[in-house]
Amino acid sequence: MAKPGRPGAGNSKKKGPSKGTGGHGRKALEGRGPTPKAEDRSWHVAGKRKAAQERYVAAGGKPKPTQQNLNRSARSKQADDTETVTGRNSVLEALRAKIPATALYVAQRVEMDDRVKEMLSIATHREIPVLEVTRPELDRMAGFDGVHQGVALKVPPYRYAHPQDLLEEVFADGGTPLLVALDGVTDPRNLGAIIRSTAAFGGQGVIVPQRRSAGVTSAAWKTSAGAAARVPVALASNLTATLKEFKKQGVFVLGLDGDGDVSLPALELADRPVVVVCGSEGKGLSRLVTETCDQIVSIPISQATESLNAGIATSVALYQIATMRAAQAG
Repeated sequence: MAKPGRPGAGNSKKKGPSKGTGGHGRKALEGRGPTPKAEDRSWHVAGKRKAAQERYVAAGGKPKPTQQNLNRSARSKQADDTETVTGRNSVLEALRAKIPATALYVAQRVEMDDRVKEMLSIATHREIPVLEVTRPELDRMAGFDGVHQGVALKVPPYRYAHPQDLLEEVFADGGTPLLVALDGVTDPRNLGAIIRSTAAFGGQGVIVPQRRSAGVTSAAWKTSAGAAARVPVALASNLTATLKEFKKQGVFVLGLDGDGDVSLPALELADRPVVVVCGSEGKGLSRLVTETCDQIVSIPISQATESLNAGIATSVALYQIATMRAAQAG
């Protein structure tokens, strides 16, 4: 019966917590404690799986990886930023350059030519693990379009030089700088081809911008045919600022563009310190880089051909400069 002056108030004599109150007194203060993990609940699917695995291990079986361990393994794999160098020339050059490789992979029943023998000799001498694997495994390591020729080498992430250090080192050695800078070249195979051409025509290094540019990946290693082990690649945080700094130190900045003011055969000053700047095949040189160049040079080509890709254009320019320098030196 409700008390006077308190409409709706109850006067129940029932003991214990009332329904909907959450409980009163000591039981309410104690609570039920933290919720146990799913694997610790015997009625839960995860708990049943854990119990089954414990019975399996007790019977002598090997423990199976849990989902947590699988996730951790996947994260470790993603954090593994090593590169895989493939191809006999590339692998051999990397070993000759004493790059700190972590493992040499050789296909089963590989054809043992002189290059493979030298690889094995260098790896043994430097105590680099040599692992024999199947060709399908090498195919997987080389990637979709990689050609491994039966060998692969695990190397640490590429260590880029600083542009200023690169230039100072050339001056310190008494050489005349012949460098290549890339503006917006995003294909690593083009980068590899340019590194190879730089080595072939006496260049001392390649400069790539930090953003919107290909890096020295396994594809670049492969295309360079091992030249990436000999020609340093520098990373510029700002390519335009780097080129301006080079100009202050007497370096002639030469841009390649189809609409250039000067035809490459008529180029002068090739005996000066030079940095050849090449843009992407589609967009060419960016506006800021174009304004920074001392001279924009075009390569004469047939009207039937719209343009040259970055690798070929740079190769032609480097050949022309190397030829001019050789003629002037003679």
